Amino acid sequence: MTNQEKNIPKHVAVIMDGNGRWAQNQGKPRVFGHRAGLDALQNIAIHAQNRGVKVLTVYAFSTENWTRPAAEVKFIMSLPIDFYEKFVPTLKRENIRVSMIGKRDGVPKATLKSIDKAMVDTADNTGMILNIALNYGGQDEILDATKAIADAIKTGQLMSSEITKEVFEDYLTTANLPSEYRNPDFVIRTSGEHRLSNFLPWQTAYSELYFTETLWPDFDDAALDLAFAAFEKRDRRYGGIKK
Repeated sequence: MTNQEKNIPKHVAVIMDGNGRWAQNQGKPRVFGHRAGLDALQNIAIHAQNRGVKVLTVYAFSTENWTRPAAEVKFIMSLPIDFYEKFVPTLKRENIRVSMIGKRDGVPKATLKSIDKAMVDTADNTGMILNIALNYGGQDEILDATKAIADAIKTGQLMSSEITKEVFEDYLTTANLPSEYRNPDFVIRTSGEHRLSNFLPWQTAYSELYFTETLWPDFDDAALDLAFAAFEKRDRRYGGIKK
């Protein structure tokens, strides 16, 4: 393994922000930007794997995004269907595996069907995991995990004294990922906003954060390399002191 590969974050989480503004800047409807954002995702996924990333978690749709105009929400929910038809063959060829976190309740059946098909079709791939956060909300995730743990204690499956950080993480949606890659090393947010917006609040406790003015459809391989260059300069001490 080269020094460059050692310094690459193994789990990268991306808040893909700015699709609507990108389209509006060109005098086009916001939905045009969401489609362009899907193209950007495919390119970034392939480049991330080539750079040595093991898990790429992308914030595709939050639990709060349902408040957007109905037509825009409907279009966003149609994108996984396009994703399956256009990109899954490429992901299969690139040995990338598709996974999903987030609540399935409320998501259109056709949307879930496309994502489920993508997960089945790529299940045997052994390369990077493309983890799609769809209808995801971090606070809800923590509440759901707490309720599940309470139920496990009530039925005698778990003792309160047995609850550790590792046990709690087994009840989060990211338990579908390999244990060593559940928590992002690096969080990237595009479009100039400086907040996490309810994205993986537990898992990002010690993540390095990177904010860029670049709108998501313009975020290309060079932009990702620039972000990784910034990560390589970070000093991760996890609350300790560098010896």
